[in-house]
Amino acid sequence: MTPLIAALQFLTLLPLGKPRETDPEKLVFFFPLAGFVIGGVLVFFDLLFLHFGSAVTAASLDVALLALVTGALHLDGLADTADGLLAHREREKALTIMKDSRVGAMGLVVTICALLIKWSGLMGLEMHRNLCLFIVPAYARAVIIPAIFLLPYGRPEGGTGTFLFEKPLRPWILSGVLIPVIASLQLGERALWVNSAFLCIGSALVFFYRRRMGCITGDMMGAMVEIMESGLFCILSMGDLG
Repeated sequence: MTPLIAALQFLTLLPLGKPRETDPEKLVFFFPLAGFVIGGVLVFFDLLFLHFGSAVTAASLDVALLALVTGALHLDGLADTADGLLAHREREKALTIMKDSRVGAMGLVVTICALLIKWSGLMGLEMHRNLCLFIVPAYARAVIIPAIFLLPYGRPEGGTGTFLFEKPLRPWILSGVLIPVIASLQLGERALWVNSAFLCIGSALVFFYRRRMGCITGDMMGAMVEIMESGLFCILSMGDLG
């Protein structure tokens, strides 16, 4: 259980005692399982929100809960990444912009758009709602695994994710991506939707990062989590409309 607790301590603000040290490779493998824990918390509170309030209230509180559980870590990464990568600056300047604690106009706009997409997806999610709430956070953390495997770290001087790149990950670590994929089979035909979307969004982000920066940072990983989470909730809600 130590790698799972360490992954939760790295990705969330859940009160889990003193920080646990574990092998970075094992830590990365447990990211999707940490996502399942986040999803479990989301399912529990979503049931309460729906019991005492409307669908609009539940969707709004679900979005707030996801931000609170993670300490807005991924949202901060999304804002910084948008400011740096969408500013049409050279690589080193983009890295400097991302390190700035201030949020620019582009970061604010992209963050608001991501939250609105996530909210609208949660609003329209009906069929297999609990299962979708459970597995989407796992997918959102699983996308980090191939990104770490395929891209070098962009801050040799040190940063939030430096320790994850201390040694090259072995190929077996990619099997962690299969964890949410297997869980999604309970969705039946809709599993094809979610897995196709996961592959397309994840591949597009890795390709964009490689082409734009040739590397990845902690902020960029956080942006991947938010984009994947928002995208999958939105696509799954579209499946309900069909």
